[in-house]
Amino acid sequence: MKKKLSIQTGYPKPEQTNSKPGKVYLVGAGPGAAELLTVKALKVIESCDVILYDNLVSEEIKSLFPANISKLFVGKMKNLHSVAQQNLNQILVDYAMKGLKVCRLKGGDPFIFGRGSEEMLTLKENNIDVEIVPGITAASGCTSYAGIPLTHRGISQGCTFLTGHTERDPDFDWQAIAKLDHTLVFYMGLSKLEFISRNLVTQGMDADTPVALIENGSRPSQKVVSTKLSDLLNGNSNHQLKSPCLIVIGQTTELREQLQWFEGDSPVNNLQTEKLAPYSWKRTMSA
Repeated sequence: MKKKLSIQTGYPKPEQTNSKPGKVYLVGAGPGAAELLTVKALKVIESCDVILYDNLVSEEIKSLFPANISKLFVGKMKNLHSVAQQNLNQILVDYAMKGLKVCRLKGGDPFIFGRGSEEMLTLKENNIDVEIVPGITAASGCTSYAGIPLTHRGISQGCTFLTGHTERDPDFDWQAIAKLDHTLVFYMGLSKLEFISRNLVTQGMDADTPVALIENGSRPSQKVVSTKLSDLLNGNSNHQLKSPCLIVIGQTTELREQLQWFEGDSPVNNLQTEKLAPYSWKRTMSA
């Protein structure tokens, strides 16, 4: 029999509102801009009894939280977890068992590097009603706001999402990844820039492959750095970027110069070692 965990000290015990168990909604908050919330996500936020939210939920979205409900920060940052995942899973169970409507709000999409499936498994094991509310994942939302298509005919026929956030250095098949004709998107990889670039170059990817680093994508403070894979061998020292930051690797990033449309309050920051020529779609477009 599994040992039941108590709610971590500092989190209020929920008051029972119903004799029946409540329901938990695992909600994607998208990349940060409040306008990118889905209609359903906003409805859940406005009608729930308690919100448990992540570090990546923006201030703009937090301003939409109802004033009369409990709001609990359960976010994780590098080397700093406000609450252990195992304890968080139990908090969700405890709140639902009190008959509450619980909104578990996550940046991006709950099922893409968001541990939503881990939380849902625990809820299911405890016979708690649970529903997923998908959100716009960062790879889609942030690249769109940076003017970078993930795919483009004649340039990239696919995209691959990877995480740089692992207990140890990511153990990917780097040779296979380096040979993909895909746009590569690394989540949570800012501290692994040198490791990622070194493995890709070592396994055959051209060191001149263009790269875009997107900090705070879709938010007013959005910052985009255009560079090359070889430049990342120095890690983040040249750019002084902060999380959340998305790493986009591939030829489609060159289209930003022609497709950019949103800059927020931050100027374009171009730290390329040499200026890349505007991409001409005519040279590869097939009929």
